[in-house]
Amino acid sequence: MRSTKDKILTASRLLFNEKSFSSVTIRMIAASLKMSSGNLNYHFKKREEILESLYFEMANEFDQRLLGFSEIEFSINQLKTEIKLTMTRMIDYQFFWTDLYNIINANENIKTHFHEVYATRYKNYMFLFEQLQNNKIIKASILKWEFENLSEQMIIYNNTWLYSTVLYGGNVTKNIIEEKANTMVRILYPYLTEKGREEFYEVVNSSQNKSKEL
Repeated sequence: MRSTKDKILTASRLLFNEKSFSSVTIRMIAASLKMSSGNLNYHFKKREEILESLYFEMANEFDQRLLGFSEIEFSINQLKTEIKLTMTRMIDYQFFWTDLYNIINANENIKTHFHEVYATRYKNYMFLFEQLQNNKIIKASILKWEFENLSEQMIIYNNTWLYSTVLYGGNVTKNIIEEKANTMVRILYPYLTEKGREEFYEVVNSSQNKSKEL
């Protein structure tokens, strides 16, 4: 049986996604759960505590997925699968990613953790490129900073794809996730070997054909 605290977090997340964090009040959250504001305040004294709990709930889910990262045998297809899983989970916390700048600058604990996580994400991308290079899918880097730059590009795109989709009035559908995942994979294209490009076209063309059928 779900606790009252869990119910508050779920209701808050749905309202934040629908209306944005800044537009939702404690009273609105309480009303959606048919409870008094005082009862809700027993569990969370202010809205920022709910925000922080939701952020670390999301961060923990992503951390759990990364536990086996070093054991994954990466290919273009597996990379795209991982990207889509991440994007799909981000939608559950859409409010955070569409108001990223304001939220991380409004909460010091979130800001500190978000910057700490960046180092882990960067390290994981560098591991990914090393493995793809070992598997003859991407070329060896000529300049020291090439893969560092590539890591930056992919982290930035991953952080902002949801914001840009919503900003221009797009609805986040399965087709949109497919399209955005393809875009992220395309960032790798200049670095792909002949073997990598063969797999690239197989993965990207296959998904485009499926999208047309839907």
